[in-house]
Amino acid sequence: MTQELFRQDSYLRECEATVTAVGDQGVVLDRTVFYPVGGGQAGDSGVLVLAGGRELRIADTRKLKDAEGKPTTGIAHVPAPGQEDLLTNVKPGEAVTARIDWERRHKLMRFHTTTHLLCHLVPQLVNGCSITPEYARLDFNMTDPLDKEALTAGIARLVEAAHPVTIGAITDEELDANPALVKSMSVQPPRGTGSIRTIRVGDAVDFQPCGGTHVANTREIGAVVVTKIEKKSATTRRVVLGFA
Repeated sequence: MTQELFRQDSYLRECEATVTAVGDQGVVLDRTVFYPVGGGQAGDSGVLVLAGGRELRIADTRKLKDAEGKPTTGIAHVPAPGQEDLLTNVKPGEAVTARIDWERRHKLMRFHTTTHLLCHLVPQLVNGCSITPEYARLDFNMTDPLDKEALTAGIARLVEAAHPVTIGAITDEELDANPALVKSMSVQPPRGTGSIRTIRVGDAVDFQPCGGTHVANTREIGAVVVTKIEKKSATTRRVVLGFA
């Protein structure tokens, strides 16, 4: 099991940790600030600072999988290619500093929070999502056309309004009583722990289960615009976001 420090504080840039395993999937730590790919959001990159100041570059972060290929509660930090000699010296029990690429993470946080604003502006179910440092997109289950300029203006208004973004939790029973809180058709919130993480934007902008990383206030998003709207199918409209 890896303690997921990023769940409660997306602004943590590094942490001290202990290596628990090293294998084909990557380096597993007892705790981490690295977000693993999931929910449409890309995994973090960065470095693991080893003894003597050596740095193992991490290209991606993913959920550790078991022998059957199912995700576990561990997180694998995937080394960048060409570091085999350094990786062979990383052993379980070794103390490291896990440090994310903050500039890249902050872009992911800004884009991910913007997708929540889009869910407010386009109150339709989502059937696809991708959040990268370069762009983000949401696919909405709908047939009506969307206006690029109108959505860009709507995002700008919500950003300027400086709505707080807060982390909370609900129980499985509360979610069962309010199934409309789940706005994704393809990704369901994890159950079984008795607590489901939520993200709330403002008093009435957006509220839904979400495990990703976000900024603390919409004003921190900055200038994000709708760069493209596509008709992906008869029942799908894709909205693509970019930094202005």
